[in-house]
Amino acid sequence: MMVDRRHSPQSEPGSSALFVSRSDSTARAEPESVPLYGFQPPVGTPYGLEVTTVEDFHADHDDWPWNPPRPGRATFHYLILVTGGELRHDVDHVTRTVTPGQWLWVRPGHVQCWHDPGAARGPFILFEPEALRPDIARQLAPVISHDAPAVLTPHPDDTSWLEQTALQLLDEHRALGRRPLAAHHALRCSLLETLLLRLANSPDVAQAPVTAGNTSSANNADPRHPGGKTVYERFLDALELNYRELHHVDDYARLLGCSVRTLSRATRATVDTGARQVIDQRRLLEARRLLDHARWTARAVADHLGFTDTANFGRFFRQHTGLTPAAHAARRATPEC
Repeated sequence: MMVDRRHSPQSEPGSSALFVSRSDSTARAEPESVPLYGFQPPVGTPYGLEVTTVEDFHADHDDWPWNPPRPGRATFHYLILVTGGELRHDVDHVTRTVTPGQWLWVRPGHVQCWHDPGAARGPFILFEPEALRPDIARQLAPVISHDAPAVLTPHPDDTSWLEQTALQLLDEHRALGRRPLAAHHALRCSLLETLLLRLANSPDVAQAPVTAGNTSSANNADPRHPGGKTVYERFLDALELNYRELHHVDDYARLLGCSVRTLSRATRATVDTGARQVIDQRRLLEARRLLDHARWTARAVADHLGFTDTANFGRFFRQHTGLTPAAHAARRATPEC
């Protein structure tokens, strides 16, 4: 695998994480391909969680990723609280401006592009989805979903509390070696989950009802799989890796080692829609993201997402949005990167 530095040559070892570009043997030739970066923390940092500050991140990276600005994706979450200055950041090709007291949340898979942070300051939290316990992740579903707001403005009563919790998390992260490793990691994860649960109540977040554990045998957690993930959660993991190549429910049932009926029941029990609809919505989300970028044509998107031809892709897109791909692209302003 190729490693892109997040260190300048002068930076101290362990000052920041590395992004590891994931090679994809199935990748097709495509215009302006956006690299996918995995999470690799500095040596000695336990588990999938790193905490730094925007100003330290900026100081350690004079040549990447904002000079020149380049779009990319990550397999993990970016969470930034701006406490001073102003941060501009592109998420899915839309420039967001984050002011003091606001949070920027870039979810895994989003196309993002940094602007020079300049004088922006504040805690910067990077974490993998696996850093959250499955029961907490289910409670956080509305705020960690792909379509949740990229910029969150907490309720005024929560603003100071959230900042203090983020600073406590930063302090604990920097305290590696002060206490036993297991206790250190448990404290970091506890602070992160506490922070996210409070942040999930921001007015920006649609208050979709959170379903308690479903009792259907089709959707119960399976102890044979890491984290005891449910069939639906395993389906989403598989879909995220394979949505370009696999487009049918039976493809995913085979991957998961279950029947189509079990997968369909688990999906409907969790999100009240069919597994095929979930697959289509993931492909549609990707199509919208790519069409928002001026350099992606409908033909390139169709090929990237595995459609047999451009006409087939056009029918799919219009059926789900009421617009042709060209009409959708024309409605969006051309982004900077």
